[in-house]
Amino acid sequence: MRPQARLDPRAHHSTPLTTLSYEFEDGYRILEHSHDTDQLVFASKGVMTVRTEQGVWIVPPQRAVWIPARTVHSITMSGSVSIRTLYFAPKFVRSLPRCCCVLNIDSLLKELILYACHVTTWTKNVPVQRHLIGILVHQLQATPSTPLQLPRPVDPRALRVAESLLADPADGRSLAQICNECGASKRTVERLFVEETQLTLGRWRQQARLLHAIRSIATGQKVISAALDAGYNSSSAFITRFKKLLGCTPGRYFGTDG
Repeated sequence: MRPQARLDPRAHHSTPLTTLSYEFEDGYRILEHSHDTDQLVFASKGVMTVRTEQGVWIVPPQRAVWIPARTVHSITMSGSVSIRTLYFAPKFVRSLPRCCCVLNIDSLLKELILYACHVTTWTKNVPVQRHLIGILVHQLQATPSTPLQLPRPVDPRALRVAESLLADPADGRSLAQICNECGASKRTVERLFVEETQLTLGRWRQQARLLHAIRSIATGQKVISAALDAGYNSSSAFITRFKKLLGCTPGRYFGTDG
């Protein structure tokens, strides 16, 4: 059985920002929990999978996930993961969404996050800290998001299909066969997925395969093996999709080229 853990943030409403740094091994799981504070979780190494009732978010290196206050979530590690977490007083960062999202972290914001984590509790009473908090919040508000999520359908029929696709992304059966086995026609499930996830069933399946492959590479699997295990017909098809989403090849992104 994999080890499990809860993180107890040291954030308080009386301070605008508190921080936490942690190192985790592959497969470690932080149990379902929530915070009274808004949370930014940055992965400087490894891949995190964040799950909520609304969906699944994959957070590769140099990305962060924004988790609004009172969002019940769990986090599972793929590969060795270095987590740097910022806890903001409720509504302190007002312009970020009130739902989870994955944010791109540029070099400046990365250094700000790492620097901030050297201090456990930040206060506006210290001028240097007040100025840095202002810059950090400004940069976060200007940071674009990355579509690295799988929205969770609500209807039981659509949810059964989603769980089947997640359990075996390489399943070679047609979507019609999978839907029929889950108790609904493909046409019905297609309608439900568009209504409840804003993705077509085929697009949802493609995203599930992509995110599965990303997690596999983070644990040390070769790109070609990760692609085939996720259901891609070739590694080139996966690499093309990966480059479109993250801007470079998987080998370059994970530092395995050469």
